[in-house]
Amino acid sequence: MADFILTAESPLGGYNRSFDGAELSELADLAYVAVSVPNGEDVAFAKALQAGYKVGMPDNGCSLLGNDGEARIIRFTADQVFVLINHNKPDAAQVVSTALGGMGYPVDQTHNWVALSLSGPLARAALERICAINLHKDAFAIDKAERTVMEHLGAMVVRTGEDEFLLMSASSSARSFLHALETSISYVS
Repeated sequence: MADFILTAESPLGGYNRSFDGAELSELADLAYVAVSVPNGEDVAFAKALQAGYKVGMPDNGCSLLGNDGEARIIRFTADQVFVLINHNKPDAAQVVSTALGGMGYPVDQTHNWVALSLSGPLARAALERICAINLHKDAFAIDKAERTVMEHLGAMVVRTGEDEFLLMSASSSARSFLHALETSISYVS
């Protein structure tokens, strides 16, 4: 038997930095589970979300907070949601499946993504430099979610508060994603 133990490490090592007017932090304990909705089971799946997370099915391009803010349900397509929970163990898909009463097909994608929180009065200005979507507060309301490209990298953007955003990109390009965000923040601060 081997004399070593493997331990998971977040893509950016728990990165956290304050800038003049913005705060950028890695959400290292965030588990990310994609759940496909069974064909023809939309109503049953919505009921499972309500029972498990105390939230209805979000509209496409939106997210909702469930379980008193302990989970975020994001929907980009008609037949799949992403469930984000604070969970740092390798059983996130099972945790989500249990919460949904076995409804849906969960796939743990936690280590495929890097998640960052960007907040502060200059957060929107920093994102507008590198993001191809309209982030004006009237066009991109709180809980709105979009897929986009930032500096040639695929990304997801969720507005989580007045001046707060959840940003996600592939963990394989986490350092490049971080560099793009840091550079943009430095230009507006």
